[in-house]
Amino acid sequence: MSIGEDALDMLKKTSRTFFIPISRLPAGLQDAVMSGYLCLRAIDEVEDHPGLDNRTKAMLLHSISHTLQTTFTAGDFTTALGRYQQELPEVTLRVGEWALLAPPYVAPRVWEATATMADRMAQWADNGWVIRTEADLDRYTFGVAGSVGLLLSDLWAWYNGTQSNRFHAVGFGRGLQAVNILRNHPEDVARGVEFFPPGWREEDMHAYALSPWRR
Repeated sequence: MSIGEDALDMLKKTSRTFFIPISRLPAGLQDAVMSGYLCLRAIDEVEDHPGLDNRTKAMLLHSISHTLQTTFTAGDFTTALGRYQQELPEVTLRVGEWALLAPPYVAPRVWEATATMADRMAQWADNGWVIRTEADLDRYTFGVAGSVGLLLSDLWAWYNGTQSNRFHAVGFGRGLQAVNILRNHPEDVARGVEFFPPGWREEDMHAYALSPWRR
């Protein structure tokens, strides 16, 4: 099985929602988008891992980020993830392979997006994801999702020159993250994390996701 076929198989295991559209993309663009998705999924699994404390999450996320900023090989992430390899899922353990899947001309953009997001996630892990205001929520949703929209815009521009509204791209990511927050709210609260600003109810989060100026 080639790395591309292996990546498609991993994509199908981790997200059937994204597997269908990504599997239908043309060659080249498919590898770039798949690389980006799997790299970001790899770090997301660290951020959401129920068995790791916040300090460990921050350390692992910074380690992945720092490795991506070097002239790395896939094997370098074995060192980066250290003794936590038994606890982490396969999609995270193979992050180096996913990073190298992207076509050379655009791969550094995928690495930059992943490294930056990993550092942002680490900062949030360090402060326990404390969200006191709507502005805090804005920073969180931009940091872990709005930037995904920007990456996708850049990948399409690289592939065939398609230009998209970057403001809308950020809004797409924020809306998607707000839906994730709503869907995972009971589980998040159970692990001691509250993404709703104080006093907010579900309808407030729905309104946040649909706010015109965020789209």
